[in-house]
Amino acid sequence: MQALIKAAGAPDYPAEIVLVVSNRPDAPGLAWAQERGVKTLAIDHKAHATREAFEDALQEALEAAGTELVALAGFMRLMTPGFVEIWRDRMVNIHPSLLPSFKGLHTHERALAAGIRITGCTVHFVRTEMDEGPIIAQAAVAVRNGDTPDALAARVLEAEHGLYPLALSLVASGRVRCDGEKIIMDQDIKLSPPLYSPSL
Repeated sequence: MQALIKAAGAPDYPAEIVLVVSNRPDAPGLAWAQERGVKTLAIDHKAHATREAFEDALQEALEAAGTELVALAGFMRLMTPGFVEIWRDRMVNIHPSLLPSFKGLHTHERALAAGIRITGCTVHFVRTEMDEGPIIAQAAVAVRNGDTPDALAARVLEAEHGLYPLALSLVASGRVRCDGEKIIMDQDIKLSPPLYSPSL
């Protein structure tokens, strides 16, 4: 969230952060955003009898703010199929692995246990299934000898802070769009060279 708000402060960034919503009233991000002049709202899911009732309140708040895109950041709740469909191809999420590998929780522990040499993070359009949906962008991070889950998580988080603003910019500017379950990317988008681990 902080990375997105900071990026959106640039005059040429193609998206404006109109609202930060949390389902946890004590979330530190709310105060951080408020201090920077961003409108915030807490909608406690525990105060609603059903998931649908919570999402109705969330939808009302998003509409009132004039929201066009939803960027999930640390929002650890699965949305109902109805809500996902309302925001189909307009709701994005970031996950700390190279999807489709290591969906769900404890990604870094599982990545290290599997012995992979490269991991990373993924920004994708949200679908009903957890950590599913067309992939917009990915960043690769090399696994180091002696890595712990915390050390690896810190480097992946650093990559997330660069990747998420880029991916949201591409979606907001129309340079990346979704056609069914396939991503269509403008031809002028610069692609990275391969990452080798160990390096060549």
